[in-house]
Amino acid sequence: MRTDAPTSPWIRRFHPAPEAGRRLVLMPHAGGSASFFFPTSRALAPAVDVLAVQYPGRQDRRGEACVDDIDTLADLVTAQLIPWADRPLGLFGHSLGAALAFEVTRRLEERGIVPLKLFLSGRRAPVDRRGESVHLLGDDDLVTAIKRLAGAELEMPDDDLLRLALPAIRSDYKAAETYEPRPGPPLKTPVVALTGDKDPKVTPEDADRWSRYTTGAFELRVFDGGHFYLVKRFDQVVAVLRETFA
Repeated sequence: MRTDAPTSPWIRRFHPAPEAGRRLVLMPHAGGSASFFFPTSRALAPAVDVLAVQYPGRQDRRGEACVDDIDTLADLVTAQLIPWADRPLGLFGHSLGAALAFEVTRRLEERGIVPLKLFLSGRRAPVDRRGESVHLLGDDDLVTAIKRLAGAELEMPDDDLLRLALPAIRSDYKAAETYEPRPGPPLKTPVVALTGDKDPKVTPEDADRWSRYTTGAFELRVFDGGHFYLVKRFDQVVAVLRETFA
């Protein structure tokens, strides 16, 4: 088993658990960063070795160019994760991160690595692709849209800090809104779709259609909340993860 700390700027391992038998890879939402999952990592350690993906263009990677295409991002993330596939692993992605986690899982399976489980949170199945263009809004309207989606669930920075992050947020929104999966076979990996019952972007019916994308077991979990239900329902989401990883 791998015990050394990663040197890649793509991977954050907040609570290394070298003796854990399983790994969980977490992929954040548009505008999000690896630190969003610090509490999840803390809650699951040391039973699970948790890795959080850090996209370029934010925090300590602010000076790097953003990636505004899911397929390109999935290629890059997959390459970073291959060395960590020395033990059973699963993937969890929220919103943009769900589309990315789905594409990374496809790439892992193409390499003969079938994850334990794929958790897809706050994201419609690709069959429900709708024309969205939030990434084309002007700065003021983009800020308004971000705040509306965050609601009272996600703590937002003040407007000055939020505007500094707009290039990364806009890039992420473009990746999410222009994503269209290439044709291919369904996954073998079991899938759990998670959503809030008041999410303005994803209905339970939308999330349920992820069942079409796997030949493995499928489960739908619906929580009380909006798009960022996983903040207020943190303990419940961690409990779902523990069912597989702890």
